[in-house]
Amino acid sequence: MANHQSAKKRIRTNARRAEVNGARVGRIRTFVKAVELAIANGDKTAAQAALKAVEPELARGVRSGVMPKNTVARKMSRLSARVKGIA
Repeated sequence: MANHQSAKKRIRTNARRAEVNGARVGRIRTFVKAVELAIANGDKTAAQAALKAVEPELARGVRSGVMPKNTVARKMSRLSARVKGIA
């Protein structure tokens, strides 16, 4: 257990940051699921709109440091290809 003031403060800070970062990742997942649902339904216009909405969310995740840059690039690439492939 923490014995000095700075360590106690660090524990509190880490708990707050974990809560905020968890909410950010959850929000990103929700947006990605909306794209995947539109793809599964075969609705190209809805999928394109959802893809347009998820792009800035993913970029925000990279900027805030909750997701690695290459992971986001890979996700965007794969989602774009799947949306493009809808007949």
